[in-house]
Parts: sequence; structure tokens; C-alpha cells
Amino acid sequence: MTDDCLVVFCTCPSDTVAAEVATALIEQNLAACVTRIPGAKSWYRWQGHLEKDEEVLLLIKTTRGRFAELEAAVRRLHPYEVPEVIAIAVAAGSAAYLQWVRDSTEA
Repeated sequence: MTDDCLVVFCTCPSDTVAAEVATALIEQNLAACVTRIPGAKSWYRWQGHLEKDEEVLLLIKTTRGRFAELEAAVRRLHPYEVPEVIAIAVAAGSAAYLQWVRDSTEA
């Protein structure tokens, strides 16, 4: 079964914030792995204005069963008023890796 595993996207304003979020998610077993990708450039509309920011993208590997707690943790830790927390279901993947994600995120 692969559809219980998710990849969650979350952008952070700095590497410091990204490291804090990643560490907390791993320590709380809410994520099996968090990959930090610096240098993301985001253009978006916020409060009627076009914004352009350099951000750090987090790719968070977790399960559907841990998503609500993960989202709540990101909201607590993140400085943005509305942090990006977007989950994509894993359609296919290495069976051993996906099992590791499940095992690593057990409560």
C-alpha cells in the first residue's frame, strides 16, 4: 500500500527556521525524513501585493495518519501567518522505503 504515504511541501523564510521545523518534526516522529532545499525563489500575492522571496523548501516524508499533527506542529513553529503545508500522496515507490516511512512515523 502506497497511498498512506505523503510528501509534504513547506517553504520557510530562512535556513534557521527550516532546520528548527525539520528537527522538531523528526524528534516528534511526525516525519521520517525532511529534505531541506535552499535557494527556492517564490513569487506570490499576499494581502494584495506581489511578493518575491528567497525561501528554503522542505520536502517532508510522512504518513496520512500523522498529517494533522504535522500540520499543527508546523503552524506552531513557523513564523508565517499562513505557512505552506501541501501534501501529495505517494502513488508509487520503493516498498522498503515506504515501509521505513511508516515505521519511522509510528506514534
